[in-house]
Amino acid sequence: MTQVLDNTQPELDFAELARQYYQPLYRFALSLARNESDASDLVQQTFLIWARKGHSLRESSKVKSWLFTTLYREYLRVRRRISPFIHQEPEVLEAELPSVEPEALTAFDANQAVDSLQEVDDIYRAPLTLYYLEHMSYKEIADSLSIPIGTVMSRLSRGKTQLKNALLHKLEK
Repeated sequence: MTQVLDNTQPELDFAELARQYYQPLYRFALSLARNESDASDLVQQTFLIWARKGHSLRESSKVKSWLFTTLYREYLRVRRRISPFIHQEPEVLEAELPSVEPEALTAFDANQAVDSLQEVDDIYRAPLTLYYLEHMSYKEIADSLSIPIGTVMSRLSRGKTQLKNALLHKLEK
């Protein structure tokens, strides 16, 4: 007697996905696009792509990673169309930065921190946002951005350096 394995998975409910992931996707999109209109467009486009292609996802446990990856790729696609992608490695090492007193850091509120995050280069802002605002692991970030874990760690380190510089610059004003 031959046994047939059923490899089909229950279809994920679109309304439930939107309810669960709209806000985290929007925050991520806002950190990338830097304006509400473009962020909304990115999230809507992500859900449109899900409606068209989401059925091809083999493991429903990977839906979060799939959505964030799709949003990031859509952001890059739109950005490349608008202007060429420019990537420059920062020369300043984290160890060479001046220390920041804890009292100075507590003077910032969440909005100022997010504003400072907008000053970080796009290539570093995406991993920082996923790590600190979306609480993703290195592996989840690597999967979402389609980059190796070592690159995630490097970009987080360099992004932190830029973020510290932006925060220090705001303190000096």
